[in-house]
Amino acid sequence: MLRLSALGDLCNLVPTIRALQRQWPDVRITWIIGKAEHSLLAGLSGVEFVVYDKASGLAGMRRLWRQLGDTRFDVLLHMQQALRASVLSLGLKADVRVGFDKARAKDAQHWFTHRQLAPHPQAHVLESFMDFARLLGVEDQGLAWDLPVPAEAEEEARRLTGDHPYLLMSPCANPRLRNFRNWSAEGYAAVIEHAWAQFGLKTALTGGGSTQEREVGERIRALSRAEAVIDVIGESSLKGLLALIGRARVVIAPDSGPVHMANAMGTPVIGLYATTNPDRAAPYLWREHVVDRYPEAVRTYLHKEPDEITWGQRVRHPDAMSLVRVDDVVQRLDALLTGPNESKETETPDEA
Repeated sequence: MLRLSALGDLCNLVPTIRALQRQWPDVRITWIIGKAEHSLLAGLSGVEFVVYDKASGLAGMRRLWRQLGDTRFDVLLHMQQALRASVLSLGLKADVRVGFDKARAKDAQHWFTHRQLAPHPQAHVLESFMDFARLLGVEDQGLAWDLPVPAEAEEEARRLTGDHPYLLMSPCANPRLRNFRNWSAEGYAAVIEHAWAQFGLKTALTGGGSTQEREVGERIRALSRAEAVIDVIGESSLKGLLALIGRARVVIAPDSGPVHMANAMGTPVIGLYATTNPDRAAPYLWREHVVDRYPEAVRTYLHKEPDEITWGQRVRHPDAMSLVRVDDVVQRLDALLTGPNESKETETPDEA
């Protein structure tokens, strides 16, 4: 199977692997994956990883082709809708190449495959991946992840946060051009104050070590009580972040990798959505707890009704996330902290 990125999408893909393994316990699965993404999923049971460093370009592709030169796959599941991945697929030997249907394929991916998925309009990302298992005849499509978290990652999490209960905030999404997924520092600080005053919960701030993430973290800390915040931005590995998420009472974040990592770990999560459609990209098992301001953003900034735009179209406006209100987040946090939060890993995409 070929899927290089991104972190959240890879978490949504894992249930498809588990479904394939349940159907065929002896199946050999090779996953061609990006370098950073591999550091998150390394050790996934029953999977052999082949790592491609996206920064290595065509030279890296040639090295990978030589590495797999003697390998012929029965089926290549081409799960990356990107030209780079399609070019990479050309050097792989496979009897059958399966990709997305024309409506979902991007960058003319359907030109690089023999068979395409059946159409599935308005599918969630997780359901789109599970469509590959359906095409192969998999019957049991129950959801399971079982992401490996090594002991050293658990120790890393304990070292960073101590033993005090906490909720986890990952305030920044990927800083891609015109992404506009981040909420305000003032909003996060208000939720931090509520969690501390009402529940005695500290808040662990997480993220990478980029200048933007550190600056956002500093603004949030400046607006918050010092005793209520544990700042670990730039301090954790990806496995350590998984452990931090697994130990958290709740995760709060915009549409980004950590909401899907929390979903995979069975940790309650409040996703903050206005610029992306949560029906397509929300944390799958916790969709009812999403703060969904996407329809309002479409009407306000695209001047259309949600059913008048293409599925998954983004609202690329810097003010869209201002539609998320503190009360929205606080209400969902209160519901999660005072109500039952049972694991939902036995659901199937059709039942959820």
